[in-house]
Amino acid sequence: MNKRDLIDAISDRLGDKKTATEAVNAVLETIEKTVADGDKVAITGFGVFEKSERAARTARNPATGAQIDVPAQYVPKFRAGSDFKARVNSEK
Repeated sequence: MNKRDLIDAISDRLGDKKTATEAVNAVLETIEKTVADGDKVAITGFGVFEKSERAARTARNPATGAQIDVPAQYVPKFRAGSDFKARVNSEK
């Protein structure tokens, strides 16, 4: 499922595609902005979105074998909540 499919699924429940598009965009933008500012977004039962620091490291270019220095950076991280994990595991 991509963003368009998600909007279509929500518009089926709400009955209005414009409202569904605005709702999905508002949620995603809010999560992105909050995590970028360094705060966590915790949705009970679903999961936690947070900013995580990745240390500097040395990597290899697979084509040439040359070493590349990768600088430290921040990356977004998601941890699934207990209800989400249970739903994924129950549908095997």
